[in-house]
Amino acid sequence: MGELTAALGVLLAATAAQVAMAEPGTAQLEVRFPGGGQGHLRLEFKKGLLVEARGLPRRFLGAEGPSGAWVNYLDLSPAGKRWALEMLFPQDVWDRGEVRHRVRWPELESVWLLATLFLGHGQNYDRLQAANPGNPEKLRKGDVWRIPRSLLAADLGGEGQARARVPQPEDSLDDDAKVEAYRGLLAFEEDREGKFAGYRLRKGEALYSSVVMRYTDQVEPKGVTEVALQIARRSGIDDVRSIQPGQLIKIPLSLLATPFQPEGSEALAEERAMRAEVKRTARVEAGPRLAGLRIVLDAGHGGIDRGAMANGIWESDFVYDLTMRVRRKLQDETEAVVSSTIRYPGLGFNVRQRIAAPTGAAEILTTPPFPNDGENPNAISVHLRWVLANDLFTLFARHGDARKTLFISFHADSLHPLARGSMVYVPGSAGVPSTFALRGGMAVRVKEMAVGGHVAFSARERLQGEAHSRVFAETLLNTLEADKLPVHGNRPIRNIIMRGRKGWVPAVIRYSTAAAKVLVEVANLNNEEDADNLRDPAFRERYAEAVVKGIRAYYRK
Repeated sequence: MGELTAALGVLLAATAAQVAMAEPGTAQLEVRFPGGGQGHLRLEFKKGLLVEARGLPRRFLGAEGPSGAWVNYLDLSPAGKRWALEMLFPQDVWDRGEVRHRVRWPELESVWLLATLFLGHGQNYDRLQAANPGNPEKLRKGDVWRIPRSLLAADLGGEGQARARVPQPEDSLDDDAKVEAYRGLLAFEEDREGKFAGYRLRKGEALYSSVVMRYTDQVEPKGVTEVALQIARRSGIDDVRSIQPGQLIKIPLSLLATPFQPEGSEALAEERAMRAEVKRTARVEAGPRLAGLRIVLDAGHGGIDRGAMANGIWESDFVYDLTMRVRRKLQDETEAVVSSTIRYPGLGFNVRQRIAAPTGAAEILTTPPFPNDGENPNAISVHLRWVLANDLFTLFARHGDARKTLFISFHADSLHPLARGSMVYVPGSAGVPSTFALRGGMAVRVKEMAVGGHVAFSARERLQGEAHSRVFAETLLNTLEADKLPVHGNRPIRNIIMRGRKGWVPAVIRYSTAAAKVLVEVANLNNEEDADNLRDPAFRERYAEAVVKGIRAYYRK
């Protein structure tokens, strides 16, 4: 790796002459590029390190070259990465055997960020923690973190390699068999503190991903972390970083997701009744051209609402582009009748190869169109999507087969960084009301409100709605996996979203009258690989192709 002397450290500190907190959650440095010229580095909370493209030497750029005013650290060449780190952290010492990193911005840095910058991927954060057992997980200014050569990324002169997930026997099973296999790994026991579900951690598994995100409904960063610590305390584990294979993990029954509740519980009985309904659910045939099929596509967020944001990417524009690719393929290659709930007026229904900045204008395609511009509450925009879709489905059912109706809402979430790949949410029958109507300030004056603004479901219809949606979800996920597109490793089909300790079903599928309705979380923006995928137009095109394949597969007997 070569050694940097103290004098070089002083020189580097001098070149990064001006440091300022450009805005909350951001530090910006003015730096001098090799060979002359000045530019900036930006360290942004949850987004990582960005380098100003203007004036950056060509040898510091990766093969793709710059696609905007700022270049993501991960898109730099090895020489560019090393230079950027030396500029950003001039007090770091690069020796032959290790790098000693001194925390400069504790409010912006994290163990995950350090693993991303120095080890090549944030998912190596536990390896970095294990190499620094005396350091707290919450970084403090001046703390020194050792990065041994064995962990340092290869393009920084080290020997580290990207972390590979250890395959497990359940990976190849379908959703029903996978849940039963996971359940079979639990042992229901009792100790002085009460009843719990016991799980023995296997080699290559982590508390966060293999326990919390599998056996509870938590997937968001805060919820996963809080529940992991609660489970660790219940299990007598002082340090979640030091858990070894074979460790007994005690999961309180109150935290268990419905499929893993104890035998004899009402929740488990309802879960099994739903799964029995899935097995009885017959497919509806539409033929290879999807004749007689009515599809409504919804791109999440838009306009004033950018949705989730992480790793230099935001939800709205990227899922809109993917949705437009699905729309185009369905219209060009099938006979299905396809509609969208939202349109970006400046773009229409066109696709883009490059998305440089958020699009500020979007409108829900009601009559008249409803602008999502911040002048109106965003909650109205969310509800108008299902109102519009239900109006379209009601009109179609007058002359068509109501069983051939499909609603898909595309999103990208910001989950715990260990979560990767697509997840599909279906309307859990317990979370769907028997009746609902928009009233008061939510009942805006659009034509579709008269028919689509109120719903009524029988108990049978709620159960069938979840069953049909689950079958479609599994068909879609199987297609994604067959096309080598990433799918969430633990229970990718879920019927509830957790926010804190409260669970709910998204409104766009909760009130939808379509025979099958799903909300697809295409990617987790907090996971760098997922974010990179969604940023890539080739990935969005491949994903759209797989979605159309999945629709065809579902409507084929």
